[in-house]
Amino acid sequence: MQKLPIFNQIGIVPRWAIFLFDLSITAIAFIFSYALFYSFNLNAFARIDFAIEMLYCLTITSFSFLVFKLYSGIVRYTSAVDSIRILSTILFNIIILFGIKLTFIALHIPSILPTNMIIIYSLFAFTGLTTYRTLIKIVFQYNKTKTSDKQNVVVYGAGDLGIAVKRTFDHDLKSNKFIIAYIDDHESKIGKYIDGVKIYSSKNLDKLIDKLAIDELIFASHKVDPEKKDAVIDICLERNVNVLTLPPVSEIINGTLSPNQIKKIKIEDLLERAPITLSHDNIRDQLEGKRILVTGAAGSIGSEIAKQLGRFNPQLIILCDQAESPLHNLHLDLQEHFRNQSYHSFIADVKNEERMRILFETFKPQYVYHAAAYKHVPMMENHPIEGVRTNVFGTFTLANLAVEFKVSKFVFVSTDKAVNPTNVMGATKRIAEMYVQSLNNRIMATDDAIRTRFITTRFGNVLGSNGSVIPRFKEQIEKGGPLTVTHPDITRYFMTIPEACQLVVEAGCMGQGGEIFVFDMGKSVKIVDLAEKMIKLSGFAPYTEIDIKFTGLRPGEKLYEELLNDLENTMPTHHQKIMIAKVRENNFDLVGDQIKLLFEQTKTNNNMDVVRQMKAIVPEFKSQNSVYEQLDKEISASTN
Repeated sequence: MQKLPIFNQIGIVPRWAIFLFDLSITAIAFIFSYALFYSFNLNAFARIDFAIEMLYCLTITSFSFLVFKLYSGIVRYTSAVDSIRILSTILFNIIILFGIKLTFIALHIPSILPTNMIIIYSLFAFTGLTTYRTLIKIVFQYNKTKTSDKQNVVVYGAGDLGIAVKRTFDHDLKSNKFIIAYIDDHESKIGKYIDGVKIYSSKNLDKLIDKLAIDELIFASHKVDPEKKDAVIDICLERNVNVLTLPPVSEIINGTLSPNQIKKIKIEDLLERAPITLSHDNIRDQLEGKRILVTGAAGSIGSEIAKQLGRFNPQLIILCDQAESPLHNLHLDLQEHFRNQSYHSFIADVKNEERMRILFETFKPQYVYHAAAYKHVPMMENHPIEGVRTNVFGTFTLANLAVEFKVSKFVFVSTDKAVNPTNVMGATKRIAEMYVQSLNNRIMATDDAIRTRFITTRFGNVLGSNGSVIPRFKEQIEKGGPLTVTHPDITRYFMTIPEACQLVVEAGCMGQGGEIFVFDMGKSVKIVDLAEKMIKLSGFAPYTEIDIKFTGLRPGEKLYEELLNDLENTMPTHHQKIMIAKVRENNFDLVGDQIKLLFEQTKTNNNMDVVRQMKAIVPEFKSQNSVYEQLDKEISASTN
C-alpha cells in the first residue's frame, strides 16, 4: 500500500482553528501596520491606545470573518475563489471601520483608528491571509510530488476541463498523479501557463514523452478530431504511456470532476466518429403523439431505438420481445429516464401470427420499427430453418399486418450481410428486404389513399452489441487470453449503437417508401489490429503477455463485408451519413410465391432443401466455408 508523505497524513483542521489562525495573521498584520504608521518608533507600542485600537480592530475583523465564513475553506485546497472571498472580507471590514469612523466624526466623538492606519492594516491583512494559505498549499503539493511512485501526467486540452483535471488531482491527497504539462492544438495557447504548468503543442508529443518522462496522458477535451485522437493514442501505446479519458460533460455533476470518473480509454472511444446532427424538428413532427411499435425491443438495437424515440413525445411506445427478463429491465430503465412517456411491454414471438395480430388489434400502431431477428452467423448456419422462420416469416407477418392495419411507416432494420450474402443469416435478411420492398411497390401502384410505406436500413457491426467481437475480446483479456481471431485479414465496419439507431430513426422519417438506406460506416477495421490495440489499452503486450490465435473462418463468414450489391449504386440524401441504394426491383407476385414455397420447405425440417430454396430466391447467395457450398456446385453444374 502506498505510504503518503507526512504532510498529506494531516487531517482536515477544524474551523475554529482556521478562525484563530486567520485572527493571528490579522493581529500580526496590525502590528506591522502600526509600526509602519509610527515610523517604527517602538515607544508607540507602549501607548495605552495601542491595546484599545488593536482589540477594536480585531473585533471588527472577527465579525467580518464570521459574516463571510472565511474559516469554512480547506486551506490546502486554496484557489482563486478563496482569494476573492478574502478580498471581499477585507473590503467589508474596511467599510465597517470607515462607517464607524464617520459616525464618530458626525457625533463629535474622537475616532479610534486613523484613516491611513485602516488602509495600511487592510493591505497587510489581505497579503498575510492570501500568502499563508498559498504557502500551505505549496507545501502540501510539494510533498505530494516526492512520493516514490509518482506518475507524470500530461493533459490533452488546455481548457476548462483540463484545468478541472489538474485541480481534481491537486485536491486528491491519495492520488500519485502529478500534472506536469498541457498539450493543445490551438497555437494561441502554446507556450503559456495554467497554474504554473506549461502548454505545449500536440505536434511535439513524441518528444515530450521522453523529455518529461510522461507516464499517462488524459484527454480533457471532447472536441478532438477522431483521426488526431487515434494518432495520439497510437504514439502513447507505442511508448507504453497509459491513456485516460473523461466522462461526457453531462456526467460531470455540477461541474465537479471526481478522480474515479477519469478512466482508461476504451476501444469504443477510438472507433467513434464525429457526432451526428439530426433534424429533430422533422422527426418530432412525424412521431409526436403517435403509437410506435418496436420489435426486438430487448436487444441492443431495439432497446436503443426505444430510447431514441422517447425524446420525441410519442403517445405510446410498445416494446415487443420474447425475452422476458431483458424486456422487463428495459421497461424499468425507460420509465426511469423518460418519466412522462408511456410504455407497454408485450411479450411475443414475431413469427407467431396470431399473437402479432392481437398486438395490432389492441394498440393499432402507426409506426413500426422492426429490429427483431436472429443475427449470429454461425448459429444461423447451423439452424437455417429457425433463421427463416424468424427473419423471413416474422418480417412477412409483420409487414402484412402493417398493411392490413394501415400503419403509416414500417422501418425494417437489415444488415450489410444481406449484400452478396455468403451465409444463411445474410440471405434471410436479403429475402426479407426483397419482400418488404416489393410489397411497398405493389401498394404504391394502388389507388388507396392510406398507404403503408416500407423503409429498409442497412448497416454493419455495432460496438458493444450482444455477442459482438469487442465484449468477447474484453472477456478473453480478463481471463488472460488468448484472443481468438478467425483470420489475419478479416475486416469489419463498426458503428456505435446510438449512432446506428439515430440514423435508423432519421432514415425512417425521411423515407417515402421503397428505399433501402445505407449508412456511412466509415473505414473498415482489421480485426487483428483491433485485438492488438485492445490488449495494449489494457496495459499488456500483444503476443507476449496476451497471445492472439487465429481459429479459421467460421461457417458462412466472409473476410470483407459489403454495403452495396455489385448491381447497385447509391444516391445522396440531405444527411451526409445516409445514402439511398439503387436496387433492382422485384416482382411482388414472384417473390411472394417463392417465399411461400420457402415456408413450405421449413415444414420438412430438411436444412438442405430450405437453403436450396433460399439460393433460388437470392441467386447471389454463395456459401463460404459452409456445408451448403455443395448446393452452389449443384446449381452451377445444372446451369452449365
